[in-house]
Amino acid sequence: MALTARTVAALVALALAALVLPGAAIAVAGAVLAGLTLADALLARRAPRVRRTLPRVLSRGVGVPLRIALEGDDAGPTRIRQPLVPDLALADQEATGRVLATTLTPRRRGRHTLPAVALRTRGPLGLGAWQHRAAGDLELTVYPDLPSARRLALAVREGRFRDPGVRTRGPVGLGTEFERVRDYLPDDDIRQVNWRATARLGRPMSNQHRVEQDQEIVIVLDVGRLMAAPLRDRTRCDEALDAATALALVADELGDRCGAIAFDDAVRRRVRPGRASGADVVRATFDLEPSERDADYELAFRTIGGGKRALVVVLTDLLDAAAARALVDAVPVLTRRHAVLVASARDPDVAAMAQDPTDPYVNVAARDLLAARTQAAAAVRGAGAQVVEADPGQLGAACVRAYLYAKSRRRL
Repeated sequence: MALTARTVAALVALALAALVLPGAAIAVAGAVLAGLTLADALLARRAPRVRRTLPRVLSRGVGVPLRIALEGDDAGPTRIRQPLVPDLALADQEATGRVLATTLTPRRRGRHTLPAVALRTRGPLGLGAWQHRAAGDLELTVYPDLPSARRLALAVREGRFRDPGVRTRGPVGLGTEFERVRDYLPDDDIRQVNWRATARLGRPMSNQHRVEQDQEIVIVLDVGRLMAAPLRDRTRCDEALDAATALALVADELGDRCGAIAFDDAVRRRVRPGRASGADVVRATFDLEPSERDADYELAFRTIGGGKRALVVVLTDLLDAAAARALVDAVPVLTRRHAVLVASARDPDVAAMAQDPTDPYVNVAARDLLAARTQAAAAVRGAGAQVVEADPGQLGAACVRAYLYAKSRRRL
């Protein structure tokens, strides 16, 4: 039971009236007010029926509609409120009426519990109210940025994925093995046109390439302490998992075998390479969080070991030469047998500070940090690995681009 603003106003009025009216009259009025308030609250005691509509599987940073509606006509004036945990955000958290329609945006991956709906129902007189909990707690599963990863995979499937400004020897993502010459189709890439056959036959002809399949890609996820560093609205671990999701789904589209290893000072998750295993990689890694321990690269790389030659994509942070020394020392364990790609996200805020002359101390510190990062990347390249760096939100596309380039150059 709860009091309303109308009840409080009536009590204030009684208190002021007590200055001029007899005490007996005030006592009678107070008793009447209390009785009416109790009766009004009892009329609002019955919990209204509520339907809460929300997808159970979400993606980090992607808003989804949330609708909370009262069912039936037996409920009085009601205020609807959806309580939250810190990792979830709502555009509107409260509404007065019968419907709360808003947008829920998850801020972190993993499993989260959305609390039960809080309702405050007033009686017909507006003097008493009753608070209810409805719809119960709801467990939500939040994956990495799946929509962006699926768009990348679709672009690769349809031949729309391009690397601006870079020419390759063949259609990127369409395969490297020539199969046959056939008639041109309206949705063919212009780079497929066989101009000699077109001139000879008098009608447009296209080269058809066979996508090389059953190659292997192994995604190595660093979840050590350095991956907890923030990158605007996410962490380095979030960015790495977005890139891993994109790589896994693209590997499924290309018919390659994909596996994953997540590690700090021990191997925390492992998915062995397999066909159509992108969903397995996502399910095994979506709730990973950075630990407080340093990453043991040699342990992770030795876990991959021998076997079929693969493209090994190491998603980590290249902070400086000292922090990258363990990575540089361990890279030769892989390069003897595999093609190795080390991918890391840049920090745009550091780059902006390095260009801002208003604070010379911050400017010099940012420049030193960028120089140290450049030295770390050069050391990794010297150890035999390719290095890919990209801004937040672009690392997945950069890794997919490098993956397709490796396939076109037969490095897998």
